[in-house]
Amino acid sequence: MRLQAGYYVATGISPLVSRRAFEAVTGRKQDWWLVQMVGLLAATNGIAIWIGSTKSQPSRETVALAQLSAVSFGVIDVVYALRRRISPVYLLDALFEAAVFLAIYRSCHPE
Repeated sequence: MRLQAGYYVATGISPLVSRRAFEAVTGRKQDWWLVQMVGLLAATNGIAIWIGSTKSQPSRETVALAQLSAVSFGVIDVVYALRRRISPVYLLDALFEAAVFLAIYRSCHPE
């Protein structure tokens, strides 16, 4: 979960650091305020996941936040990339989100 947390913080603040660099990777954005809001929410989730993952056994709430965040980002990435509303680069993020979800699931459900 700490990898996910760091990723969310880094990608969340990236549009606030450099719009030009962010749009060079993800494509031009119309509603810049929305990009900034989603970025801040991603960074906030990352911080919360990081704090929750410092315990030897993360709480159910931390696990739920981590998994549901991965599902939320992944679904939006796939749906809108396939509709060509966002850059295909978001499909790489969807793969990361799927891997995160599965890793957390496996760590919480050892067989």
